[in-house]
Amino acid sequence: MKDTGKTAAAAHLPTEAELEILNILWAAGPSTVRDVHNQISKGVGYTTVLKQMQLMVEKGLLSRTEEFRSHVYAPRIAKGQTQRRLARNLLQRAFDGSAHDLVLGALSAQKVSAKELADIRRLLDDYEKGTL
Repeated sequence: MKDTGKTAAAAHLPTEAELEILNILWAAGPSTVRDVHNQISKGVGYTTVLKQMQLMVEKGLLSRTEEFRSHVYAPRIAKGQTQRRLARNLLQRAFDGSAHDLVLGALSAQKVSAKELADIRRLLDDYEKGTL
């Protein structure tokens, strides 16, 4: 098999369960399994969270260090980078590469506040000017 030079994290799109853990770690910062388990939204067992986080280390999504006899986990990839990769993947798979259709789909999927709409207009203006 040819080595493409990509890390495991670069090749792996996180699953829904992995994204939940990543979102907790992005918000809270480096944390123990117990910290993450306490914030998981579903009734998932501690050992399930532990195993999932261990697998995420193997996939390159998390790093693990030992502090005070506890393993502390942290994301290896930035939230924005992950969001861009997921958006790119969704754009290709579900919208046949059409940014237009992706934006229309997102805007029609749920109500957008006036503030969010103004922010989107500003972002589009910045994008058009090349300042984004």
